[in-house]
Amino acid sequence: MKKLIGPFTQILSLTGLPLKGALQDEQLHIIPNGGVLVERGLILAIGNFNELRKATPSAHIEEITGQQVLLPGFIDCHTHICFAGNRANDYAMRIAGKTYLEIAKAGGGIWDTVTQTRAADEVSLVASLLQRANRHLAEGVTTIEVKSGYGLSLDEELKQLRAIKAASAQAEVKLIPACLAAHMVPKDFIGSQAEYLQHLVNHLLPIIKQENLSNRVDIFIEQSAINTENALIYLNKAKQMGFDITVHADQFTTGGSAVAVQTGALSADHLEASGDHEIELLADSDIVAVTLPGASMGLGMPYAPARKLLNAGACLAIASDWNPGSAPMGDLLMQAAVMSAAEKLSAAEVFAGLTFRAASALKIEGGILAPGLPADMQAYPCADYREILYYQGKLKPSQVWVGGEI
Repeated sequence: MKKLIGPFTQILSLTGLPLKGALQDEQLHIIPNGGVLVERGLILAIGNFNELRKATPSAHIEEITGQQVLLPGFIDCHTHICFAGNRANDYAMRIAGKTYLEIAKAGGGIWDTVTQTRAADEVSLVASLLQRANRHLAEGVTTIEVKSGYGLSLDEELKQLRAIKAASAQAEVKLIPACLAAHMVPKDFIGSQAEYLQHLVNHLLPIIKQENLSNRVDIFIEQSAINTENALIYLNKAKQMGFDITVHADQFTTGGSAVAVQTGALSADHLEASGDHEIELLADSDIVAVTLPGASMGLGMPYAPARKLLNAGACLAIASDWNPGSAPMGDLLMQAAVMSAAEKLSAAEVFAGLTFRAASALKIEGGILAPGLPADMQAYPCADYREILYYQGKLKPSQVWVGGEI
């Protein structure tokens, strides 16, 4: 049955915008008094509400009252929301002035979350993941990438990925799993960094393929995690096995973005340490530069050079990096709005980075409102789209649709 949703004060379809480079708000196509015609979860038509109503008199009307601005649902293309426990102690030490190494020596850091996640069973991981995913959905995020990486052993990584798959079957929000077993070399692995990565290639990745647990492989390239030489070998092998690849790059030191370019990764994420050379590399490639303002806020670090990346012609996405250590807040809109003020990003650039440009980082369709695409949408209780960023994340969606259903 056809359903006409509206009227909306404004609809921002985000269609007709380029995938790369800077954007001006004047490029946004705004539909006043708009409506969306939906059937079987897909958009049939989008345009003036009254005209659509006349053209489809048999359509069921889902009436929208009051002033409402409609956008595509946000796509969070980088999260770590499958975990157990928290790292409030890490945060307290960090804001008291302790360094990353000092926190790790005191029992904190990634390994602390690994220990807590290993102690949790799959059922509890599914429950906590669904809770976080549902909060994201209520805040307008309709697609979420979810990484493993807190298991760091064959059985524990599989437990995480199976939990993500189980949660995906129950969730209204769309979950996209990614294998981040190359987060760091686990303390209890007997062997070198290269041997650990080869162990993943030989024993973990084939099972992931066999059980269809993920099509994405990620790696954390950093001096304290995986070096560039070993990362190149691992990513090329994963790519040969048929995985899409993405990279944690240039968070504290450079080198990761160059590996992302060399291996043809879908995205290079973080980029806080990226300089002019790295910006040029990314802009000259088809890689999506994913900025993670939540990590900058959580760690008290500068933002990734978003303005420079856009001016150089890069495809820029914005994701939350929601995780228990460096980015525990998980409020994607607030993070993007605050970074936009610091980096001088237009509303068009922010919304593009949260929608269709983020979709490109996941190699999926969506992030725009157009015929033939899923009716994943969100409405804000305001009369002008500019109010959404103006309130810096405090204005939340009044309604969210996945596949045309509230």
